[in-house]
Amino acid sequence: MKDSPAATMLRWSGRLLVAAILLFVLLPGLVVAVTAFNDRAILAFPPQAWSLRWFWRALSYDDFGRGFWNGLTVTTWASSIALVVGAAFALAIHRYNFVLKPLLNGILLSPLIIPHYTIGLGVLILASQTGAGRGFSLVILTHVVLVLPFVMRSTFISLENLDSRLELAASSLGATPGRILVTVTIPLLLPGLLSGWLFAAILSFNEFTATLFVSSQATQTLPVAMYNYVREFADPTLAALSVIYIAVTALLLSVANICLGLGKILDVDAH
Repeated sequence: MKDSPAATMLRWSGRLLVAAILLFVLLPGLVVAVTAFNDRAILAFPPQAWSLRWFWRALSYDDFGRGFWNGLTVTTWASSIALVVGAAFALAIHRYNFVLKPLLNGILLSPLIIPHYTIGLGVLILASQTGAGRGFSLVILTHVVLVLPFVMRSTFISLENLDSRLELAASSLGATPGRILVTVTIPLLLPGLLSGWLFAAILSFNEFTATLFVSSQATQTLPVAMYNYVREFADPTLAALSVIYIAVTALLLSVANICLGLGKILDVDAH
C-alpha cells in the first residue's frame, strides 16, 4: 500500500535530520583534515596554499616515533592479556551461576562508566603506595583494565549466538570438556575473540587520559607525545597526524567488518 503524503514527509524529515546530525558530528574532523594540508606554519582554514610538509614532519618527528613503538608494545600486551582474561570471565559469567556473580560482572564492566582519569589516578596512587615504578608494566595494567569490558562484550555476544548443540554433540561422542573447549567452542568464538582483540587494540593505542598519569618520559605513548607536542607548537602537524589516525583506524575496522562481520558479532544487525 502506498504511503500517505504525511508518512512520506515524516520519513524524509527523519532522514534529513540524521544526515544533519552526522554532518554536525563529522564537520570538526573535516576541518582538521583540510587544515592538515596547509602550507603555512599556522592553523588556518581554508588553506591559502596546499602542502604535504606536515605529514612528513608527523612521520619523522622523533618523539612521535618513540611514542608509536611504545604504544605498539603496550597495545600488543594489553589487548592480548585482556583477550585471555576477558574471554575467561565472559565464559564463566555466561555459563555458570555462583555467589556474587552480578557484583563481579559490574566490577569488570565498571571502566565503561568510570572516567579514565579516575582509573589512571587510582593506579598511580596504588603504584606509589606499593613502590612500583612507572614502567611498561604499570601502563599495560592500566590499559588491560580499560579495554577488558570491550573484550567481554564481544565474547559474550558470540556466546549468545553459539549453538550449544554442537558442544553437546561433541560431548556425546566422548570428548572431554577441555577438548570441547579447544576444538569446538574456541573455533566458533574466534570471530568474536578477534573482533574483541581488535577493538581493545584500537582503544588501547588511542588511550590518553589514564596513560598521562601512569607513563613516564621513557614509556609515553603516541597520544601522550602528541599532548606534549601541542604544548610547545601550534603548527598543523597534529592535524596531519590525526588524518593518519583516522585513515588507519577506518581501514582496520573496514577490513575487520569484511572479514569478521562486526555487525553480527556486536549484535547490531537489523532483525
